[in-house]
Amino acid sequence: MAETVGSLVDKLSIIELKIYHMAEQAARDDAAPDFRDRCNQRLEVMRLQRDDLAEELSTLLADIASGRVVPKVYRQFKMYNDPQYKRPSA
Repeated sequence: MAETVGSLVDKLSIIELKIYHMAEQAARDDAAPDFRDRCNQRLEVMRLQRDDLAEELSTLLADIASGRVVPKVYRQFKMYNDPQYKRPSA
């Protein structure tokens, strides 16, 4: 999995905001019927994307909890603090 927990959460947040704003646009009183239909079609696609990302996030969190995957941030922290990875001082 190339995604990190933070990047998945960020993507989910962005999609949620887009869904919120698109739903507001579709609910406007002055919106034309074809505009509402296009908004509703886009909302369907965005909701599917959101559900896929949420499933990927829950899978990643389950893998981290079980120990099958080590989070990238932890690996970087471990390498930074591990003496075998430190550069010799000049």
